[in-house]
Amino acid sequence: MLPYWILFLIPTVGVLATRRLHPASQTPMWLLVGGIFALAIGMRYRVGGDWSSYLAYLDRAAIMSLPEVLASDDPGYYLLNWLVFQLGGNIYWVNLICGMIVMSGVVVFARRQPLPWLALLVAVPYLIVVVAMGYSRQATALGFVLLGLVSLSKGEIRWFAIWVLLGATFHKSAVLVLPVAALAASQNWLWTFLWVGVTTLIGGYLFLFDSADRLWENYVEADYQSQGGLIRVLMNAVPATLFLVLRKYLCQGGEECKLWWWLSILAIVCIPLVIMSSTATDRVALYLIPLQMYVFSRLHKVSHDALVRTYIVTAVVAYYALVLFVWLMFASHAYVWLPYRLVWLL
Repeated sequence: MLPYWILFLIPTVGVLATRRLHPASQTPMWLLVGGIFALAIGMRYRVGGDWSSYLAYLDRAAIMSLPEVLASDDPGYYLLNWLVFQLGGNIYWVNLICGMIVMSGVVVFARRQPLPWLALLVAVPYLIVVVAMGYSRQATALGFVLLGLVSLSKGEIRWFAIWVLLGATFHKSAVLVLPVAALAASQNWLWTFLWVGVTTLIGGYLFLFDSADRLWENYVEADYQSQGGLIRVLMNAVPATLFLVLRKYLCQGGEECKLWWWLSILAIVCIPLVIMSSTATDRVALYLIPLQMYVFSRLHKVSHDALVRTYIVTAVVAYYALVLFVWLMFASHAYVWLPYRLVWLL
């Protein structure tokens, strides 16, 4: 359990020491921290609920031809496994590369926020510990989505689509994020809607539609219950509600503000949907986790008083420390993450 708290402590120290860091040291520090987290994700041994499943992916990729790899359901992830096998690597190579992609998205996204270390801290308990160390394919897809959201906030819609489609090669559910660009466009909305609509159809055809029946059967008709799904959906709904109420303090208008307004609406819509299909909604809601990083890293902006801002930041740190504590102590599947083990120390 201690390694998870060490990971949480790293951005906590960053929050406290931000003003003491020389600007020239910021980038090397972020590279170092991102590398530490990527190593923690990649070098873990039998940590995470889907560990055996990912070993099976590597075994299947080992006996596939390159055309079979490219024609598979998740070509990006299979290609990564295939290349690793061809180079004589193992599952730790795969996990490390996935960890590097996840942390690239987290770091790039966090550094766009007013309090980047706080944004990273918000990501630790669930996005990094649970998702990145438990669901490699979807975590990698989320890493690409984070890069896409940064591009979209800068008005780079084509790059947003490229990043999301790359994510969809690891987990096809990432395609569902593509229409967000059309919703967020504040200028040339008709062209954007048509362009993103076509991209969504192409992406859906390549990655999603061919298995829609199987996904519906597995996630909805089978009525799988993702334990804790409602709690995780509510974790997104809290910052969504805060954004809708306080958005005049949290953003300056334009495409970026509209983007997060729509993501907040989607996060709230997930509450009734999770009752219909817990697992399906829970997995889709993973792509809304960036909302937590965005809102809580700028919640202090609601006040100009330095003391009040300090209280707000402290409350956010305490809240996510509580989230990590509760998950480690009481989550029904936390035992699969405990104890944390590094392959180097076996």
